[in-house]
Amino acid sequence: MSLRQFEYALAVAEEGSVTAAAERLHVAQPSVSQQIRNLERELGVELFARTPTGLVATVVGRAFLREAEVAVSAARKARATARAGADELVGELVVAAQMGFGTRQLPGALDALRRRFPQLEVTVFEEPSSAELERLCRRGVLDLALMAACERSPADAHHLGDEEFVVVLGPGDRRLAADRVDLRELDGEAWVRFDRDSAIDGVLLGVLRDNDLTPATAARVTQIATAVRWAAHGLGVTLVPASAVPRGYEDLVRPVSPAVSQPVIAVLRQDAGPGESALLDLLRRETWTESSQIQPRSRASTPA
Repeated sequence: MSLRQFEYALAVAEEGSVTAAAERLHVAQPSVSQQIRNLERELGVELFARTPTGLVATVVGRAFLREAEVAVSAARKARATARAGADELVGELVVAAQMGFGTRQLPGALDALRRRFPQLEVTVFEEPSSAELERLCRRGVLDLALMAACERSPADAHHLGDEEFVVVLGPGDRRLAADRVDLRELDGEAWVRFDRDSAIDGVLLGVLRDNDLTPATAARVTQIATAVRWAAHGLGVTLVPASAVPRGYEDLVRPVSPAVSQPVIAVLRQDAGPGESALLDLLRRETWTESSQIQPRSRASTPA
């Protein structure tokens, strides 16, 4: 087996056809077909099944592809590390951020990283589930993960700062007159919540439980910006990291009492290279915004 065969199999799985995979890889279609056949013959299993909508990985194929992804990712990192000079770094850096954490800090750090290493390609994605992030970290797929600290956080995690959570209220809510909102005043409120396995919904559940509040769910959403907009339209209140509040909604945001915050950590892969180390250093230099630094705007500018 070769890494080239792994790359061909991953491309076929992502594209759903040999033709599309060949076009993406800029190789001839027969070459891709032959390599996949050779790989299946060597493994003694069928990796793909033909369906009316295209090629779909079999159960065994999906298990193989998960490991192939790890192997290809590791090979790319090894090549990038070998080619890295004192002032130049090339290759790919894969970063995952837990949804809502470091929303304002990560772009600044990435901008500085790109200016320092213009040939370094950075792939970033948001992951709402803390369990999935931990799984990806263990598999070695990620170069760096930005996430909230939890009981299962690695011992070598790097603490960057703390994310304070704030409540988003509807226009005209009487509690906007206060600098902070007492959590007890939110008893009986309808909440705009998030997916059940997301870290942010876990924070809200903990707040409701610790303050003996009755959870009433108005809606569940997958994006913080959506939750803030819906709360701004009066559907219900929501609790989100202060740094993740979209611009233009600051006047509807208030910190809560008792304060709610989560430590934010960075987890690097075990054999971290110069790119990951540089990004960690830049994240340390970022200011981890507190909710008190959000400046409310005039009531007349409340988003529609």
